[in-house]
Amino acid sequence: MTTEDRARGVLVGLACGDALGVPYEFDRVTLGPGQRPAMLGGGLGDFDPGKWSDDTSMAVAVTEGLEAAHDLPTRLDEVARRFLGWYRTSPPDVGIQTRAVLDGLADDDLPQLGQAMSARAAAYAAAHPHAAGNGALMRTAPVALAHLQDRAACAETARAVAALTHADPDVADSCVLWTEAVRLAVSGGGIDLPAGLDLVSDPHRWGELLREAAGGDLGRFHPNGWTVRTLQVAYGAILRANHDVEDALALAIGVGDDTDTVAAVAGSLLGAHHGDTAFPQEWTQAIHGWPGYTVVDLRRIALSAVS
Repeated sequence: MTTEDRARGVLVGLACGDALGVPYEFDRVTLGPGQRPAMLGGGLGDFDPGKWSDDTSMAVAVTEGLEAAHDLPTRLDEVARRFLGWYRTSPPDVGIQTRAVLDGLADDDLPQLGQAMSARAAAYAAAHPHAAGNGALMRTAPVALAHLQDRAACAETARAVAALTHADPDVADSCVLWTEAVRLAVSGGGIDLPAGLDLVSDPHRWGELLREAAGGDLGRFHPNGWTVRTLQVAYGAILRANHDVEDALALAIGVGDDTDTVAAVAGSLLGAHHGDTAFPQEWTQAIHGWPGYTVVDLRRIALSAVS
């Protein structure tokens, strides 16, 4: 398997997990014992079967925004501009924190738009202590594609992209850990979340959180809108399924609550490890969404991001 296969797998896996989890979000539909999830559509946004939600749409914005420039401040401006472009299409099922930040930015031609967006996110965090939702973690995986050869830059960019909408330290650390795991997997290093512990603010605490995710009942991580819980469910499902794509996504979705985001996060790392062809063709042929993309486009922009 090549690096290109794995790079394509990041976005394809993220989108498959997202669209697969949509019908089950917040337990609107639940899985029975031994039942497999399916791309039924519906969910909070009444999506068509196979249509992805905000998780993948924002990941596309990150992928293309980072590719559009070379220095970090300009890259953040480009990502922020794409966030606003997506938000103005009135998408359903936008996260609370993301909506609060984007609602206040009417002009996507502002100079230093990234700074303005990050400032609004910081103000929201100051007014809402411990508001550490998973809206940044869900879109962080493509950051790795822009920094496959630079571990430090990957972590720096993951923090900065997260801070565009989410300023809590737990959000930053969860994004750094997951992005580094994706970078390592795309580079052929396997699935190894603990490998990034030296990059976070409190390695001991995060090491304990990863060990907690590795054992016991995944159901105890319900609800899982907190970025830490999302990471634990995604990581725990992958471990319990011995890295099998379909089993891991079924486990992640089976926990319930924020199923599209948990499965999108898990799918991004599974794809980084196994490549895009590991996902069933019936899934990959069905996925579609903003900005009028299909799996063909996801593969294209993933390869462009690493070229």
